[in-house]
Amino acid sequence: MAQSQTTIPVLEEHLPIPAVAEGALSEPRSFVAKPELQAKLGFPGELVPDWEKKAVDKLEELLGKYRGLRVYLDICVKCGACTDKCQFFLGSGDPKNMPAARADLLRSLYRKHFTPGGRLAPDLVGAKPMTEAMLEEWYTYYHQCSQCRRCSLACPYGIDTAEISMAAREIMDCIGRGQKYTNEIIAKALEIGNNLGMKPPVIRNTLEGVEEDVEDDTGVAVKYPLDVEGADIMLVVPSADFFAEPHIEGLIGYGKVFHQAGLSWTLSSYASEAGNFGMFIGSYENMHAISNRIRKAALDLGVKRIVFGECGHAWRVAYSFLNTLAGPWDFLDPRYPVPQHICELTLDLIERGALSLDRSANDERVVTMHDSCNIARASRMGTRPGGQFDIPRAIIRASCNKFYDMHPDTIREKTFCCGGGGGLLTDELIPVRVAGAKPRMQAMKQVMDRHGVNTMVAICAICKSQFTKILPMYGFDSDMIVSLHQLVGNAIQLGAKE
Repeated sequence: MAQSQTTIPVLEEHLPIPAVAEGALSEPRSFVAKPELQAKLGFPGELVPDWEKKAVDKLEELLGKYRGLRVYLDICVKCGACTDKCQFFLGSGDPKNMPAARADLLRSLYRKHFTPGGRLAPDLVGAKPMTEAMLEEWYTYYHQCSQCRRCSLACPYGIDTAEISMAAREIMDCIGRGQKYTNEIIAKALEIGNNLGMKPPVIRNTLEGVEEDVEDDTGVAVKYPLDVEGADIMLVVPSADFFAEPHIEGLIGYGKVFHQAGLSWTLSSYASEAGNFGMFIGSYENMHAISNRIRKAALDLGVKRIVFGECGHAWRVAYSFLNTLAGPWDFLDPRYPVPQHICELTLDLIERGALSLDRSANDERVVTMHDSCNIARASRMGTRPGGQFDIPRAIIRASCNKFYDMHPDTIREKTFCCGGGGGLLTDELIPVRVAGAKPRMQAMKQVMDRHGVNTMVAICAICKSQFTKILPMYGFDSDMIVSLHQLVGNAIQLGAKE
């Protein structure tokens, strides 16, 4: 759907609960993956014969593998606690984007085949057979879930709707109905090493250009090394950091941090992607294959420590899954036995006095922070509970003089998704992304009006890409969104320490 056909929600003083608008987001639909793309990931190229039964068989397999999935499908009591927590419902009013209603698209098939009530009295319990109409609803609405888990935070039973969304997408892939956007990105990561298909010479040329720009700007020869064997640290970044704005400013900031602290580090052209879209489609096999590239690169380069750059779902995979996906990491320095987030490293250096920051370098900025959902609700950072919130904010306060949080109901563990995560960051879903961004735009407008905020920090590549596109559609400046390490890079004092 073209941008001109997209309705931009009106921002009000407070975020209202919308009136129900049946089918409001029933039209925007992701492009379907072509057969050759499906084949690269080990999936059927088109709907398999007897696909209805195969879908039920795959659901049975997933129920056997993941005990939590059966619990989540069994225990919803339709209490309504999740209804006003999903940004896509709040932005559109479409009832099928109420988390419980979206989950019912899969739950109805589960009840039909795996519960006594569904077998004996299907109409009484909402049990339904797998049909073409059901598949179409799955494909539409399960690609309108960013798997942000905000609804799970509100659920009194702790139902993880993201797991239900992942299961539905995995079932669709396995019967031959995959999404082009996510699957194309996974294929590039498996074949080339990053989501954007950038080959090693391109990455090397990019880094050489960054070195020239930084030296021209600062007079200091900051290096951005690639494939250096024996380096202490391997930095793994989202591939957007190599070229896109504002992402590359974050990469520049990483390099300044390493340079000024005197750390030995390198990037890898083989593992040139922190992100792992395999998680979005619930595919353990593809998550495993992408994660193994990081392990192989670390072993080949002989590094002692792995650090992840600013990417939300990359950090979720690194923190929550990487040890079982690609571990054990017993070849790393025992002081750093698991991958770290770049924010952990940077704050530690600041607190130890290894970095000197001039906050006045960012005085033109009045800053707020968007907590990225996969960091906020699916991981931690550092050694203390809440570190994923406190560590980035401590770095911001060390880098600038003017910082204001958005409304407490919209940040930290209650943060709203940017509206583009979970495999939604594709142009054909612009209406969905605009609707999903409304709660964050509302909170942003409020803090702008009250405190004159003109800059929003995010530590997620998808959030930065989403906001760059969506901010102007709501009447804001796209340059408002920045990388956290862009502020650090501005403030850092390079050169000899006093």
